[in-house]
Amino acid sequence: MIERGDIERVKTLLTENIGKRIKLTAKKGRKRVIVRQGVISATYPSIFIVILDSISEFADTGRTISFSYADLLTKNIEITVVDSKLEIK
Repeated sequence: MIERGDIERVKTLLTENIGKRIKLTAKKGRKRVIVRQGVISATYPSIFIVILDSISEFADTGRTISFSYADLLTKNIEITVVDSKLEIK
């Protein structure tokens, strides 16, 4: 069971790493995994924002997506901070 202290710990780790490059691994269903790179943009009380790198040479900016802290705790997504080799799981 996910407890409030767990969510606060994850939020603190993500807040400390705002602006750093990350590798995001997201499970999108049965045997489908998407791996992208981006930057942690902001943290809010119940979600955090990631700006993904552009995968097309025709796009200037990447896509902005949001996740809940519970997504990390339930292992729907995994984040590895590329700058410091710190894993947030």
